[in-house]
Amino acid sequence: MQILWDMGEGMVRDIRDRFDEPKPARNTVSTIIRVLEAKGIVSYRADGNTHIYFPLVSKREYSKRQLFSLMKNYFDNSFPQMATFFAREKELTIDELEQLLNATKDELQNPNNQ
Repeated sequence: MQILWDMGEGMVRDIRDRFDEPKPARNTVSTIIRVLEAKGIVSYRADGNTHIYFPLVSKREYSKRQLFSLMKNYFDNSFPQMATFFAREKELTIDELEQLLNATKDELQNPNNQ
């Protein structure tokens, strides 16, 4: 998806060309695109015999969906459990957690900053 967001639109060949070596097989990219299309994340327009794919969902919306799914499926729909897990994994200090709390408070008080 990152490649498609960066490109805006493209054919399977174009998307595959943006991958680092070793590049995935064309069929692999095509299959992933079709799965994303079935999920309503990607669509296409026909251009002769080819399809030009483009995202239907913004990166922000996609990220939101993925994070909420992660929270629901792995952390019993608990944000504190998820946040604690990542804080431990990233070995955040108390000072870093306080900075995060302050930044979160600022964001919540100024919702137009999003």
